[in-house]
Amino acid sequence: MSLNRRLLTDADFEEALQKGTRIRVFQDNHIVDASSLIVRFDDNTVVTQSTVSDLMYHKRAACEFFDLRKR
Repeated sequence: MSLNRRLLTDADFEEALQKGTRIRVFQDNHIVDASSLIVRFDDNTVVTQSTVSDLMYHKRAACEFFDLRKR
């Protein structure tokens, strides 16, 4: 079972990027991206990658991001 931690600040996103932890992305109470890595982020957008050819761009204001950590 994993722990979910909400990513809110730039420091949270930077930590997830550096550690290579998997994240989940929700938009309008629906999961739109599961078990992906953060490739890069800025003030408006977070780019995630789940496979070699699968990049997704998420607006920070429209989505909720959660870090998946093992207990």
